[in-house]
Amino acid sequence: MEKKSFLKKIGGSREISLLLILLVLIGLVSIKSPGFLSMQNITEILKNNSVTMILSLGMLMVLLIGGIDISVASTLGFAGMTVGMLFKTGLVSSTLLGFVIAIGMGAVCGLVVGLIISYGRVAPIICTMGAMYIYRGLAYLVANDQWAGADALGEFKSFALTSSLGINNVILVTIVCYLLFFVILKWTKFGRNIYAVGSNEEAAGISGINVHGVKIAVYTLMGTLAGLSGALSTSVYASAQPNMQYGKEMDVIAACVIGGVSMSGGRGSVIGALLGALILAVISKALPLIGIGALAQNTIKGVLIVAVIIANVITQRIMVRSTLEKREI
Repeated sequence: MEKKSFLKKIGGSREISLLLILLVLIGLVSIKSPGFLSMQNITEILKNNSVTMILSLGMLMVLLIGGIDISVASTLGFAGMTVGMLFKTGLVSSTLLGFVIAIGMGAVCGLVVGLIISYGRVAPIICTMGAMYIYRGLAYLVANDQWAGADALGEFKSFALTSSLGINNVILVTIVCYLLFFVILKWTKFGRNIYAVGSNEEAAGISGINVHGVKIAVYTLMGTLAGLSGALSTSVYASAQPNMQYGKEMDVIAACVIGGVSMSGGRGSVIGALLGALILAVISKALPLIGIGALAQNTIKGVLIVAVIIANVITQRIMVRSTLEKREI
């Protein structure tokens, strides 16, 4: 048997190719900025990008069923702003209750979207576009021309500054989310149903899968994660404003696409979504460190994202070609 070339070995796994791209990016940035790999900097990167990473999990599931959700940042803003104002007015003082309220609000927002898409048969992009404006508008109504600063948030802001088990609380929550959803998508019937619906919705229905139920559950989980992210964002930045994380949905979708998640459904992984989010986080952090001006950052960020996606597509083609060659043998 002929030995595989190094390139084919890399192309044999989409996740391995993404990991190599991530390591190359980190290496290049570290040459220019040696302090990039310091523990303090790594902690800050993970904490500040926790929202993107957690939302990427929800978006992964939405994309796996062949849908899309561009209302996630608005759901986040609505939940985060509500919690902020509850603390500001003194109606809530418990950090745990603040998280429960935000998560519950997100779940309800996601459930509404899921019901409309599933039973109303409205295209996901249309439904979530409407929800995006509605939920963002509700955030402004809740704010009532006010915002909640660090003083108003009290102990809630301390959640992002403290640690448990030696790990920053925000990072720990992110880790728990990834472990949980890795298990769900890898080893549960619900996870298999998600892939089945995304691969062939009609066949999934014929085989006995409750397609409507899967869609509603996925969008509800997406909303739940958005609500959680709203609470985390409020704590991390010690601030709640109605325009918080505006446009974040584009970063989340980009992270998933970079991670190899198919926009047409049925293909993608938790590890891929994680690596995509990390690559995006490194790019965002690296640009100012290497002296790129603020005006040019978005352009260069876009170019780098496209370059990473192209590199990933090439490795995917190598992987497919390698698989076909094995079948021929």
